[in-house]
Amino acid sequence: MAQRSIPQALRPSPQALAFILEQSGVQASAQQVHQLWTYHQWLRRHNVELNLTRVHNFHNMVRKLYLDSILPGLMIPLPSPLLDLGTGPGMPGIPLKIFHPGLELVLGESRQHRVRFLHEVCEALGLEKVFIEGRRIGPSYDRPVRGVITRAVESMAETMERIEGCLEKGGRLIFMKGPHCDHELERAVRLFNGRFALMEDRAYLIPGTPHRRRLVVFVRLSERAALVRQAASAAGRHKRIASFDNVDFKMLQRALTPKGIRKEGLCLVSGAKVIRDVLKFQPNLVRAWISVAGGPAPPSACREHVTWLELERPLFEALDIFGTGHPLLHVQVPAIPSWTPADGLSLGCTLFVPFQDPENVGAVVRTAAAFGVTAVVLLKESAHPFHPKAVRASAGAVFRLRMFFGPSASDLPTTLPMIALSQDGRPLNQVNFPESFGLLAGLEGPGLPEPWRRRAVAIPMAPSMESLNAATATAVALYEWRRRIG
Repeated sequence: MAQRSIPQALRPSPQALAFILEQSGVQASAQQVHQLWTYHQWLRRHNVELNLTRVHNFHNMVRKLYLDSILPGLMIPLPSPLLDLGTGPGMPGIPLKIFHPGLELVLGESRQHRVRFLHEVCEALGLEKVFIEGRRIGPSYDRPVRGVITRAVESMAETMERIEGCLEKGGRLIFMKGPHCDHELERAVRLFNGRFALMEDRAYLIPGTPHRRRLVVFVRLSERAALVRQAASAAGRHKRIASFDNVDFKMLQRALTPKGIRKEGLCLVSGAKVIRDVLKFQPNLVRAWISVAGGPAPPSACREHVTWLELERPLFEALDIFGTGHPLLHVQVPAIPSWTPADGLSLGCTLFVPFQDPENVGAVVRTAAAFGVTAVVLLKESAHPFHPKAVRASAGAVFRLRMFFGPSASDLPTTLPMIALSQDGRPLNQVNFPESFGLLAGLEGPGLPEPWRRRAVAIPMAPSMESLNAATATAVALYEWRRRIG
């Protein structure tokens, strides 16, 4: 049925407000119309002074602000207590409260002039069971709520990070989004897999307008940080560290150095994806979950033996050398056996790594995993593969590949079936790859030892360039090998 147009004589008034709502399928009581009209008047009265909304036309305000705020309560059950995160002048929270008077509501807003407005308008409307949180809500905010709703512009992943301290397990996270949010939705699902699950993704139109919207709802699978902290503390698996002189902090610092890693067999892992992979495939190696004080709690993937270390921000930043801002893992280094020439080579390609730059080591290990290298032998010249820079550059591949410690590059016997890379050698496309062979690149700078240089192969390149980065040259050779064997 076609909607009737609003009569011209029906100027902004409670009657016009009720008319628009009715035409949009929303039945409002006289009390609800009165409260919503009062709210509208407060917005208009204070908007110039406080910059509460950029929508000024009455009919647009009713549809784009009030009706849009009311619609989620018609489409899904509203959890209570409900936190309206980034509520601004009170939307969607205040219209939802007017139409669901039994709802317990928390209005979260950090801008103080808007906080004062919220206190005054809620009092004028006579709203009960409304708490106004006048500060920025982050992971350390631990007031428990059963639901969070937001129409703020930040990404879904950023919001998920912020409300981990307050949204209860089983609670609903409700996003009011525009139609083009697929990329951020996919990213949120990927990053928070195991902590949140997507429940609903519903497209709709604001009635009486061409404006398309999306209502995206997640359910929380993990516990709030406060409850995890209580359980970990009771089990003696939680520590708060505030001093650079703390023994545990000094142990963590040693995990940033090759000497410390070799001596204690522990390393630090950073990066959300690498951490997820380690927790999924090597959970027994994890010794501690490290967060900034008030940060995210260990996920359920952390085993019972894992300690939660909460560090004051300066301490955490000293360990977070890549500036990720995300928690770190303190991980036991997997056992790396020794290899000698007498052990021979396995079927396929064995990669010999002499690189002294840990980022080159990590990059080439990642490449080796991608092209199906059988094993990696880390020569004496090589940086430690579990140096934080190597772990990060490898994207976690150091935890998946077979690795060995080997002799110096100069001690490798020339009787090994080895393909060595140097710009002085014959072209790579003229080389036959044996069924079992080693691939050896030169050190950054000095290149290959002399005996190997005389037998080396080269990657053709423009005459104006002297050489390739060692890890890049290795990647090209591995690609050529993989291309030939299919």
